[in-house]
Amino acid sequence: MKTTKFLSVAAVAVAATVALAGCSAGGSGSGSGSDTAAASCKPSSGKVTLDFTTWVPNMDKVVAIWNKENPDIQVKVSIVANGNSGTYQNFFNQLKAKQAPDIGQVEYDTLPAFRVQGGLEDIGACAGISDAKKDFSSGLWNQVTFGESKSVYAVPQDSGPMALYYRKDLFEKAGLDVPKTWDEYAEDAVKIKAMGGNITNFAKGDVNQFAGLVSQAGGQWFSNSGSDWTVNLTDSASKKVADYWQDLIDKKLVNTLPSFTDQWNNAYDKGQDWTWVSAVWGANTISSGAPSTSGKWAVAPMPQWTAGETKSAAWGGSSNVVFTGSKHPAEASKFLVWLNTSEEALAALNKEANLYPASTTGADLPALTEGLPFYGNQKIYEEFATAAKDIQPFTWGPTMTQTYSDVSDGFGQAASGNGTLLEALRSGQSKTVAALKAQSIPVKG
Repeated sequence: MKTTKFLSVAAVAVAATVALAGCSAGGSGSGSGSDTAAASCKPSSGKVTLDFTTWVPNMDKVVAIWNKENPDIQVKVSIVANGNSGTYQNFFNQLKAKQAPDIGQVEYDTLPAFRVQGGLEDIGACAGISDAKKDFSSGLWNQVTFGESKSVYAVPQDSGPMALYYRKDLFEKAGLDVPKTWDEYAEDAVKIKAMGGNITNFAKGDVNQFAGLVSQAGGQWFSNSGSDWTVNLTDSASKKVADYWQDLIDKKLVNTLPSFTDQWNNAYDKGQDWTWVSAVWGANTISSGAPSTSGKWAVAPMPQWTAGETKSAAWGGSSNVVFTGSKHPAEASKFLVWLNTSEEALAALNKEANLYPASTTGADLPALTEGLPFYGNQKIYEEFATAAKDIQPFTWGPTMTQTYSDVSDGFGQAASGNGTLLEALRSGQSKTVAALKAQSIPVKG
């Protein structure tokens, strides 16, 4: 699910460093590798009750299906505020007190904050987990394994595959084809500006969107080997993407309004901004924010850096984890495989919570194969299903919210003509490295 960040995961992680350093949460799965996972993932004997904390609405209705079919593995659901509204801090406090729930919801970009503190059970050796890999794109699976070959620290739940939303009516009236490459996109930006519009809006706060653009280009801001992290916000792909958008900003070919504001909505509603490179959840954002444009939008694949490719990226999404200290990782894993790969669970999640499933098979749900009137009856979810199959791998760092904030500050200056996007990335690089060192996390960069 797409959520707005309010609290700092960096601050949470700093607190967690103090809270968890030198202590065990009581289980054998402290993120130390597949040998530990194998030893700790034996089925329990007798009836088991699992505690599950999530902010997915109506999750209790979905879990009721499981409970009816599995009397020996019952799941008790607690529906709470989203992670950055206090739940992540509660999770860390519970881990310190050895009272964490068996299962929790954690967004992909926040997983590393728990991983570096040993808060996630390695469920890689649990029955059904390795087989579940085939149900997800390699990019999403990489986010829950951190690139490790045998370890798995979460099961993907929902996803945010990205595509191009565009005003079909305006493109047709202008005689413009939908851009298939980023070069064509820039060329269209010039033509659209000459007609009094903007091809899109570049918002300083959407650093996670920018990260998606970087990942599509082949960039990798973070990588890790064991406990050692490498930070590289200025790799060649990041520079290419930054220079590309900097050129559009310098030439005033894009709008630079704060996103998800009334002003931003009005720019789309009045036809001032013609496209938005965004995730699947953006379909509802546009329809609610620009209601007068119903029937005028369509969805196409993301423009490509190399013509003929089909690379995509993700913006947003959550996973389910088994917390360190759970006495029932085998049963928890069995439940999570069902919850996030079975047809009945995926259908229930989509119906009850409007989730777009991370599982590639979930794209075949009836509700996701229908045309939407707002988009001219186009079956837009087919585009996102295709995009989901080619999401590029991208590893998040342990302090993403702080990284977002630091880079966003620089992006704001660049958008107003003071500084550049690349300078913002360089500043974010140095501040991220400093933040990791402050937490005694081994880091290069």
